[in-house]
Amino acid sequence: MSYLVLARKWRPQRFDELVGQEHVARTLENAIKSGRIHHAFLFCGPRGVGKTSAARILAKALNCEAGPAPIPCGQCQSCREITQGTGVDVFEIDGASNTGVDDIRELRDSVRYLPTHSRFKIFIIDEVHMLSINAFNALLKVLEEPPPHAKFIFATTESHKIPATILSRCQRFDFRRLPVGKITAQLTSITGRESIRISPTSLHLIARQADGSMRDALSTLDQVIAFGGEAIADQDVEALLGVVDRRLLLETAAALLRRDAVTVLDTIQKVDEIGFSIRPFCKDLIETFRALMLLKVYQSTPNHPGPLPAEAELLQPLTELAELADLQRDLALLLKLEKELSFSSFPQIALETGLLAISHLPAARPLGELIEQLAQLELRIGGARPPAPAVARAAAPASRTPNAIKIRPSESQQPSGPEAGKDWPGFMAYLNSLKPMLATQLGNGRLQALTPSRAEIAFQENSFELRLMKETATQRDVEELLERYFGRKMTLAPISLAADEFRAAAFSAPEPGPGEKLRRDALDHPAVKSALKILGGEAETVIPLNPGTAEE
Repeated sequence: MSYLVLARKWRPQRFDELVGQEHVARTLENAIKSGRIHHAFLFCGPRGVGKTSAARILAKALNCEAGPAPIPCGQCQSCREITQGTGVDVFEIDGASNTGVDDIRELRDSVRYLPTHSRFKIFIIDEVHMLSINAFNALLKVLEEPPPHAKFIFATTESHKIPATILSRCQRFDFRRLPVGKITAQLTSITGRESIRISPTSLHLIARQADGSMRDALSTLDQVIAFGGEAIADQDVEALLGVVDRRLLLETAAALLRRDAVTVLDTIQKVDEIGFSIRPFCKDLIETFRALMLLKVYQSTPNHPGPLPAEAELLQPLTELAELADLQRDLALLLKLEKELSFSSFPQIALETGLLAISHLPAARPLGELIEQLAQLELRIGGARPPAPAVARAAAPASRTPNAIKIRPSESQQPSGPEAGKDWPGFMAYLNSLKPMLATQLGNGRLQALTPSRAEIAFQENSFELRLMKETATQRDVEELLERYFGRKMTLAPISLAADEFRAAAFSAPEPGPGEKLRRDALDHPAVKSALKILGGEAETVIPLNPGTAEE
């Protein structure tokens, strides 16, 4: 006897067996009970979530000898034929293979004849969005004036490709992606009935890999059973799915929380040695930190929606290493790092740089504590006041009060957007905090001119940095960051200099102007240094309070 794959063996046969699509099942059941059955249905949603299964169940419910009934008997001739796919009055058509107008014309001719022995002639067209425009036009005539014995059920993953004239004549049902918890529960039920021994952790991993598709999850489970037999170890599932060893993930997470840079680099080296891809490893690390955050939030709540008990037991010791604020900040930086990896030509180096940056972050401090320390600092330096308006400042007597400093929070705390008082050294520091490697490469050039709309940077001719900065993708990245930092659109203009000219440019930096001298003097003031240390930020703008002092 031929083997029947799990996705077909455990295909839902009734509306109440549709996993995660309760809203669809309830609506169709009520429509059948009340006799308000539309002539055309459109089932939309991702692959593998039950669209075709729902279409077959609806066909059985309409043609069941005991019906139309919301729960088909499953025993009559019509129900058995539809279950086996041999129904003479139920036509399943693949829209991807029958895209032409002639195929739809044949369907239109067939619609006119009465069903052989069933109540309705039912036409199920899968991937209906693949039909041609002419085919849709031919179908439209049938949908405008359908015979009472004909019903149409369309299924699609791309409803936006269906003409509005067709959509307006169908009842639309949107199928949802299945949550990991529901897929895991269904896999647990199936493996129990199949007498397969597999841990909840492995089932959760399979469900997560399925990305919301029950069919994908069952196909993966079939593959896992073929690999491991009736007793499946967690290591077999991890090896088959290409998932990094859980112990290595926990080791990396613990090293990040302990701010142990050496161990962080060692674990990345292990990932490279086993041949695991860098970006999927970062994604798994993100999932681990998300689980830690949920566990920290729900640690005193029974039946919480956090990680599974087996996983929670492994993660619990790590939650003691950091506060919730640290976990939130680290998770946000990991999400940002994962996005950068997709554009990086050196993903391993980018991952190392990003994780090292996280491992050097100080512990997050409560906002109330910072405010209290700032208040104490104000009392200690005599109570700082906001700077007076420009007219009032002109008449103020000279004093030894330090110039007013506008403090920008650290990069993890500040919102993105245009701000005033920016200069090139500030931009380079900003760039280094986001993309250290790009900052190093740009820093090997020499700033020649900086205007409101243009930054001219000189590089030695035929150098790697010059070629890199002339690449469209690199220029786009730098110009986007220039706009974010300076708050206006700016163009990056790489300039080629001969070796002698480039060396001369390196040693001919202009003397600092009055504004730069003012900034240096203000930042050297002990009170300012103390404030920056407490707030963990950097000086953004220096405003002179004494008359006759040049402003930056």
